[in-house]
Amino acid sequence: MKANIRKKFTAALVAAFLMTTMTQVYSDEGMWLYDDPPLEQIEAKYGFRPDAQWLEHLQKSSVRFNNGGSGSFISEDGLVISNHHVGAGALEKLSTQEKNLLADGFYAASRAQELKCHDLELNVLMSIEDVTERVNAAIKPEMSPEEALKARREVMSRLEKESLEATGLRSDVVTLFQGGKYSLYRYKRYTDVRLVFAPESDIGFFGGDPDNFEYPRYNLDISLFRVYEEGKPAKVEHYLRWSTTGVSDGELIFVSGHPGSTSRLITQDELIFARDVSQPYVLERLNRLEVLYMAWAERNEENARRAHQAIMGVQNSRKAISGRYGGLLDPDLLSAKAAAEESLIRSMKASPEFQGSVVAYDVIAAAQKVVARNYTDYRMWEGAQAFNTSYFGIARTLLRHAEEKGKPNGERLREFRDSNKVSLELGLFSEAPIYEDFEMLRLCDALKFVIGKLGYENEMVQKVLAGKSPEARAAELIRGTKLKSVDTRKALYEMSAEEIEKQNDPMIELARLVDAQARSLRKLFEEQDELTRQAHDKIAKARFALVKEHTYPDATFTLRLSYGTALGYEEAGQKIPFQTTVGEMYAHAVAHKHQPPFKLPESWMKAQEKVDPSTPCNFVSTADIIGGNSGSPTVNRAGEFVGIIFDGNIPSLVWDYAYSSKQGRATSVNSQFIMEAFKKVYGADELAREIEKGKI
Repeated sequence: MKANIRKKFTAALVAAFLMTTMTQVYSDEGMWLYDDPPLEQIEAKYGFRPDAQWLEHLQKSSVRFNNGGSGSFISEDGLVISNHHVGAGALEKLSTQEKNLLADGFYAASRAQELKCHDLELNVLMSIEDVTERVNAAIKPEMSPEEALKARREVMSRLEKESLEATGLRSDVVTLFQGGKYSLYRYKRYTDVRLVFAPESDIGFFGGDPDNFEYPRYNLDISLFRVYEEGKPAKVEHYLRWSTTGVSDGELIFVSGHPGSTSRLITQDELIFARDVSQPYVLERLNRLEVLYMAWAERNEENARRAHQAIMGVQNSRKAISGRYGGLLDPDLLSAKAAAEESLIRSMKASPEFQGSVVAYDVIAAAQKVVARNYTDYRMWEGAQAFNTSYFGIARTLLRHAEEKGKPNGERLREFRDSNKVSLELGLFSEAPIYEDFEMLRLCDALKFVIGKLGYENEMVQKVLAGKSPEARAAELIRGTKLKSVDTRKALYEMSAEEIEKQNDPMIELARLVDAQARSLRKLFEEQDELTRQAHDKIAKARFALVKEHTYPDATFTLRLSYGTALGYEEAGQKIPFQTTVGEMYAHAVAHKHQPPFKLPESWMKAQEKVDPSTPCNFVSTADIIGGNSGSPTVNRAGEFVGIIFDGNIPSLVWDYAYSSKQGRATSVNSQFIMEAFKKVYGADELAREIEKGKI
């Protein structure tokens, strides 16, 4: 990292960790809760104060995808827009060897042509209820970590079940501020989701991995879906009106989406664990998988189609985590974190009320040591990274469901609680294709990976291999399992544990073989998490009382509001404009001699004379985002859709740990670019009319 950037990054870290009121007023930092928005900060800086009606409309226009992305309603008939890469999984599952929707794109010119997705679930946040007191009341000081974990799990499951039965809405108790607050989120759930439109992957991911997380960008990274109820397009009250004018330089914008996770409030010891243990492990595995998938894909066109989405996912994760890991390796990061902790600890020691809470840091440090010692075993057995195949996940789910369903709701593993039943079954009974050859490749490599990490003579490794080579064992398991049939899965799902055992399915028996050790590791990690959660609760209470300023929790894949301005930046002495154009996109392709991944689709080359080269393409803003925000709507003061988040630039990758707007930017597709594509490239006039019908 260059010295000048590093100095600014360090300053941002200090500001973020100390969380002064001045920083909050004059910075665009924050992934804010909808039930606690930063109205004073926005008004102080921009002279605009969103009212309750404005916030409710944006909240209920926002959509969460169960595959980790975001989106928004853009018509009263349940039309949803998200990213091409968020919809890529659905596109891949709907594709065949003869018809590659991911590569070639798709447009349903009529409702009858819309394609039902296999296992896509969309959620819309309807309400939030603070349940902190009810959750914390279940935890008694004299409880052991195991007892506290059981009590917390029971009360959270009870709250979720009560809410589901009372409202019919998906109900999730969400942990905020690392345990400082608990909120009950209620969602309207849609499971009949149909594909409406997607461009070709060559324009949806134009520039490919070389341009990923870079800027300038020129991507039409969008896909459109429609939600149905009772076989008809859903009628929705809240949807975003479309802006035909896009966004101007320096304009205030808002982002409403579901950031996955950040680590801004963790302790110094947790940062050290990430730097020394978890992130190096993850990067090693991603690098391995990228080489494996790329080599397999290069063998033939069909391999490339089957592995495409896996390759994109691995490459994206590898690049993102590499950037975050680089931030962890900056010594100033830990210095800033240490300074922030020392400041808070001094305040805690000076306060009679919070003197005893200082020990919370020692509790977290001890928990991190336990986690570090067992991390690889946990990732292999409970994390199932020794068994990188969809069939193992299905097998484990069936095995554990048979054991968990007879327990009281509050005592089950969290994924088997009553409130999660619909989502669990949607994935388990999906008709999406699973390719035997690709699964065998993945499983064989995973077995080699666990041998490399734990050693060939490891007792569990030997049991898993069963006297065979990784190649032979993988072939035996994949070819022998009966879980390829959805009807078989449904039948097994209804069976008791004893009945499932009699089926002698090799994949289920593999899951059974490792289950005791996997559950033991899970229990150990959950107990450390419980200790850490209680410790963070003490720290959070002290921070709330002593720092006395409005702040936000780390991201949790729950709906958040961010804000900022459409704004360029300077890099290596060069001014980077806030927005790119379609003309520059064509020039970018020419500069790379139209070679993949800079080769524009034939549809765009044919339409070059019709498309206005001055049409805005992509733009950047200072809005605070992270992974999971992909597909989030970008709106203006009027609440109009002006763009859709699809990426951040390289300097934004350190936002996992601290926000800085010096060079970090969120990247959006401009609303004008989308409409230009519909009308002049794809002939999607009906789709354009439906969207523009609701424009202001």
